[in-house]
Amino acid sequence: MRIAQCTISLALLALVVAPVHAEKKYGPGASDKEIKLGQTVSYSGALSVFGTIGRVEAAYFEMLNGAGGINGRKVTLISLDDGYMPPRTVEQTRKLVEQEEVLALFSSIGTPTNSAIHKYVNAKKVPHLFLSTGASKWGDPKQFPWTMGWTPNYRQEGAIYAGYILKTNPHAKIAVLYQNDDFGKDFLRGFEEGLGEANAKMIVATATFEPTDPSVDSQITTLKASGADTFFNIASPKAAAQAIRKAYDIGWHPLLLLQSVAASISSTLKPAGVERAVGVISSTYYKDPTDPQWAQDPAVAAYRTFMKTYYPAGDPDDVFNVWGYSQAQTMEQVLKQCGDELTRENVMKQAANLKDLPLPMLLPGIKINTSPTDFYPIEQVQLMRFDGRQWVRFGEVLGR
Repeated sequence: MRIAQCTISLALLALVVAPVHAEKKYGPGASDKEIKLGQTVSYSGALSVFGTIGRVEAAYFEMLNGAGGINGRKVTLISLDDGYMPPRTVEQTRKLVEQEEVLALFSSIGTPTNSAIHKYVNAKKVPHLFLSTGASKWGDPKQFPWTMGWTPNYRQEGAIYAGYILKTNPHAKIAVLYQNDDFGKDFLRGFEEGLGEANAKMIVATATFEPTDPSVDSQITTLKASGADTFFNIASPKAAAQAIRKAYDIGWHPLLLLQSVAASISSTLKPAGVERAVGVISSTYYKDPTDPQWAQDPAVAAYRTFMKTYYPAGDPDDVFNVWGYSQAQTMEQVLKQCGDELTRENVMKQAANLKDLPLPMLLPGIKINTSPTDFYPIEQVQLMRFDGRQWVRFGEVLGR
């Protein structure tokens, strides 16, 4: 009898406890049927070239929704245009948080634009995830526990280019063009750190430009006059293309280093003229769909099929689409890990618990890793050189 009573008691206890474990928890923007995400993107303005990132991400979630969503819930991505203007970013982000009540912000574009909302979203305790900017400030979980980047950070990348110069031409005379905002300054800071104090004199000239400037021709003419034999081009695609074109046309042919944000053949090198870009060095962490090496790669084939089916207006060869496609896959994994606990707190917890996530379009050996003390999901790159037709990777994978 005692054994029977004990068994019955345990069974009753299980009935009481089981619903607690199965209980669903929701924060703003989440329900049994929907997960609401928000972002700001420069669909208009000087950097509208990045608008394709938002479009490809929307297409990816459309594909997921057609297959049943994530854990049975459809994903709604509210993507608003900020024109790459920080005041507009603030306005649109407030709308997403306070009116739309999104569960999380995802892949908002731009360093100065995200900087404008950095303190606000952390004060509101809204996940601010996988930003389309590599500023080093996005990896500071102590001061900003609700913000996380995605790409290799700019300071790290700048230091890698500096290391390459020190190894191949320790007596180089370097000229630098950089965008006059947090984006350009972060890259320059990392580059200077990579050179080290003893080598700071290697930089013989610098010039800045504003994102809204119609041209950087005069800056390139000034940099050429410095006698530099090495040129670090820290510019977004339009200005980067102008710089490459102008340098070539005025007979300046330095070793040209191009930061990875502008390393798109379709958005930068073709507008510059591919013949002018031969020999340009940059870095990458994802598979280039135009590289013959990946012609038979199943992941690239799946990506091309996706583009043709869900985003036919997009250019599958544009690496910004590879970027957005992969960011969306990272967000998908976070939401899957959340299960039925779709609170803002759990979204951040899962975002900081990605272990060796092998996204299909990342280069072999490069995986997504995060922890409560590491908010830099990707920390490895490989250098590459443009041969007039395609990027050719060389050397080892660098970084952590």
